[in-house]
Amino acid sequence: MDWAGWALFGLVATAALTVVMVAAQLTGLTRLDLPLLLGTIVTEDPDRARVAGFFIHLMIGLGFAFGYAASFALLDEATWWLGGLFGLLHAAVALTLLVPLLAGVHPRIASDRAGPASTAVLEPPGLLGLNYGPQTPIVAIVAHLVYGVALGVLLQAH
Repeated sequence: MDWAGWALFGLVATAALTVVMVAAQLTGLTRLDLPLLLGTIVTEDPDRARVAGFFIHLMIGLGFAFGYAASFALLDEATWWLGGLFGLLHAAVALTLLVPLLAGVHPRIASDRAGPASTAVLEPPGLLGLNYGPQTPIVAIVAHLVYGVALGVLLQAH
């Protein structure tokens, strides 16, 4: 496997996923501001948080890209449709496990169990991210499909 290709294509796919998520947030399809959500783990300032969150998301995306590339290598096949299937699995894990668990580790997200004495400033995403709007799961699925298909196409061609 070409590890330089994996890293570059992981950055490209993560940037594409992030563009979909941010565009959906800016157009009102979802209130989920992923760079802000991730960046406020390290800083309270919203502008700095968005920048930090973008880079945090790129690093997380590279980690997942490694998993996709390793899976493609094990299967000895990288295709757009296989990448899309991995993207659907990735979205399911993100929406049902990773995003809801953020409230347990994020210093600025309220948990569903936090009472009125909570000092958290961010709303918990909830299952499927539904607390950020009913279209949030659809946006996340589309974004992760873009990510998976991009990796499948780029790693197939390389």
